[in-house]
Amino acid sequence: MPFLTIFSAPKPFTDPHIATIQRNAIHSWTKLGADVQIVLVGNETGVGEAAADAGIGYEPGVELNAEGTPLISSIFAIGRNVNDSPYLAFINADIIVFPEFLSALRSVAAQKESFLLVGQRWDLDVQEGLDFSTGWEEKLHQRLSSQGRLHPPAGSDYFIFPRACFTDVPRFAVGRAGWDNWMIFKARWEHWPVIDATHDIQIIHQDHDYSHLPGGQPHYRLPETFENIRLAGGKRAIFHLEDCDWLLVDGKLSRPPFGWARLRRNLEVFPLVGLHSFALAQCSYALFLPQKAYVELRRWLKTLGNKR
Repeated sequence: MPFLTIFSAPKPFTDPHIATIQRNAIHSWTKLGADVQIVLVGNETGVGEAAADAGIGYEPGVELNAEGTPLISSIFAIGRNVNDSPYLAFINADIIVFPEFLSALRSVAAQKESFLLVGQRWDLDVQEGLDFSTGWEEKLHQRLSSQGRLHPPAGSDYFIFPRACFTDVPRFAVGRAGWDNWMIFKARWEHWPVIDATHDIQIIHQDHDYSHLPGGQPHYRLPETFENIRLAGGKRAIFHLEDCDWLLVDGKLSRPPFGWARLRRNLEVFPLVGLHSFALAQCSYALFLPQKAYVELRRWLKTLGNKR
């Protein structure tokens, strides 16, 4: 039985650059060793062939929404059902990982029973197929240190968690905003430690455009993103990496350092994650961020007026 199952839902392999960076990512996952099983999910063009080339699992039978976009709920169910590994990880298909991905998980698993492991990514321009022969990690780390850019703590590209967690996931559309924020919110709601592993897990996001999306628009502008946010519970459920309540540094867990910004945010979200009240969370948001709350209220009233 594998220790970890990685599952992902790649984009179609029709665009040459997308195909290249996805193959780079998948190849890096295979370097994690025999304790990791990998499965690609979905019937997008070229996914089955990519899985066969990499010698990994392939599950085409994913459920789609009305727009033909794979559903996160189905992707997670498939990843959960391919075996009985104690830990699961969803990774975006353009993300390169290093061997410390697995060692960091082992460190956390020895310290916590339930948790969500997330972290920031490093953006890197990669146009070519990478060489994963002996010594690839050191060469890629060097390239990253000179050319990489640490992405702001908004948006998450991997989620590692025990099998007992996230057994009931809403019908989010993959590749659209909102569902990744819900993962952090859900873990905080359930009082599972949400661990920022940026220090110990370095991941590479290979730059790409949005030509694969409808109209070439960024995903956060698409109607499916607005539906994702609705399914998450609304804007109050949009949590970010700054909402992690633990840090992983050199294999050890600790609380984030105290700061007024963190204290204010914790007070703001306490009615939601502590009392499980969306109504009180809305009041708290208005108390701590009155200007933003006022803007939201005006937009809501305008939308209400347009419907009439």
